[in-house]
Amino acid sequence: MNRTDRLYGLVEELRAVAPRPRSARWLALRFEVSARTIERDISALQQTGVPIYAEPGRTGGYCLDRTRTLPPVNLTPAEAVAMALALQSLGGTPFRSAARTALHKLVAAMREDDACAARELAGRVHLVGRDGQAAPMPRLVADALSARRVLRIGYGDRAGAATVREIEPLGYVGSPTHWYLVAWCRMRAAVRAFRTDRISTVTVTAEAVPPRRLAPGELDIPHHVVTQLTLG
Repeated sequence: MNRTDRLYGLVEELRAVAPRPRSARWLALRFEVSARTIERDISALQQTGVPIYAEPGRTGGYCLDRTRTLPPVNLTPAEAVAMALALQSLGGTPFRSAARTALHKLVAAMREDDACAARELAGRVHLVGRDGQAAPMPRLVADALSARRVLRIGYGDRAGAATVREIEPLGYVGSPTHWYLVAWCRMRAAVRAFRTDRISTVTVTAEAVPPRRLAPGELDIPHHVVTQLTLG
């Protein structure tokens, strides 16, 4: 059994017995590898976001939180590749890291034969260039809405003038070539959109962002050219 199949098998084994634990020794015997190999595999799964935790004690072991995992997903190989292609376009957005872990979870949740077929199909798809993709976004900027902390940023405007500002992140605006962090700017006492590739430094302060909603009219963009992202 190769490592990819073993990782998939580990998740399915732990899901099948959850919330009961399986020891590294038991899993090693099940998959015919060493306990040390199982420990490395579990660590790799945890780093990709699989909710596995260790339960201490003589009867302890590794447990999977079933409420936060997907059962096998009945996606066709073509549907999986279509999603991988869509996620590939998120390289310059605030969701680059999340897209990578989401793709790993998607493939891990597929049936084994479909996952293998999807990998084979993906290997036949080739991308040329990165025209029209926004520049990579600093991690602290990408995490701004989730962190819910006031940021202190160094920013250069279109004329090249540099300022240091404290801002309260409110949202993102994306275009084919640039992404903007929309925030309440304390220096201007108003909502401003900061182009993320012009943010030179970022410091996350200890201050929580005060409750403040982003009104559509504050974006200063014609409503007919803006589409709000929805799930479903």
